[in-house]
Parts: sequence; structure tokens; C-alpha cells
Amino acid sequence: MKRQVILVTDGDKYATEAVVKAGEQLGCPALLCSSGNPSSMNGKELVEAILQCDKEPVLVMFDDGGFNGVGSGESALRYVVNHPDIITLGAIAVASNSDSKEWTHIDIAIDRFGELTPYGVDKEGYPEHDLGRLFGDTVYSLDELDLPVVVGVGDIGKLRGVDDAEHGAPITKKAIELILERSGNYRPEYSGLSRADKTTD
Repeated sequence: MKRQVILVTDGDKYATEAVVKAGEQLGCPALLCSSGNPSSMNGKELVEAILQCDKEPVLVMFDDGGFNGVGSGESALRYVVNHPDIITLGAIAVASNSDSKEWTHIDIAIDRFGELTPYGVDKEGYPEHDLGRLFGDTVYSLDELDLPVVVGVGDIGKLRGVDDAEHGAPITKKAIELILERSGNYRPEYSGLSRADKTTD
């Protein structure tokens, strides 16, 4: 029984709150056990948890906690994406400090004002000078994976209050919506699909 997922390369407290809030609005369940800074669950454990979810796509968080190179979050991310029972719709690549040594190619970014840009964005969500490239601490492995779409964003759940969960996490929500649209799963009335819903469509 396969499950669709959307990857999020952040898992701290604020990011988790934003992902949960955006997921609630779009009917996409957030896998809370995947949160953490850094990630504590390995790939096998995450896949087992994802396959138990009743609705999809599942929002799954990965975080290296600032570790340069392939940390626990990226190791788990690779395992999840490569698992035969997981269908990855896309990834939200979250920017960190601009001095980060890790970067990934992105297809599009969403700045702090909610505007789409072909340039990467920094931690605060401001566009940078690199076309199609974003710096972060849990993004290195994304380039090695065959992902349908990668959306770059600033530090979700923060952005100096712009993406606060109390405000509806609009940047995180828009990033998820964009991936849903690109995958063909998004509808204006979208409220999440259970497996039973899918068999009757």
C-alpha cells in the first residue's frame, strides 16, 4: 500500500507548528514523529509511520540540526524517497544562514511576500542572487534524488512573524499548494484524500 509524501527540510518547533497549521488547512496530515532538531527517527521508522497514515499526502519533516554534510535528517530523507512504497510529490527546501556550505537546485522559490521567484531566497525569505539555487543545512541530498519539484522558502514558521502558525503559516501553505498543483492533486476544495476516497473517484 503506497503513500504519497511531501518532504520538508526543517523540523524545529516553529517549523513543525507551521507545517501542522498549513496541513490542517489543506487536509494534508503532518507526521509529528518526524519533527525534531535534529531528526531522531531513522528512515525505516519513518516509512513505517507514513504507511500507517489514513490520509495523504503526508507532510514529513527532516532536520540535520545544523550539521554540515549528510546528517541524520538527510540519511532518513534518502531512505524514505528511495523506498518502493513511497511516492514523493515534491520537497520544500528551507533556507538557513547564507554561510551554509550546503545548497540544492530548486525549481522555484517563494519569497517572504508570497511572490514566486526563480532565484533562491535567504533565511529571512528575501531573494538572493543565485538563480535556481538555495542554501540550507538539510538540502544537500535533494540534488541526488529524482524529485518532481523542489520549492525553496525561507525559515518556515518564522520569517519575523510572516509565516507564524498563528497567522496561518501562509508561506508554508503556499509551498504545499504549489507542490499539490504541480502533482495534479490540488483542488480549491481540497481537504485531503483517504485511500477510500481515491478508490471511489
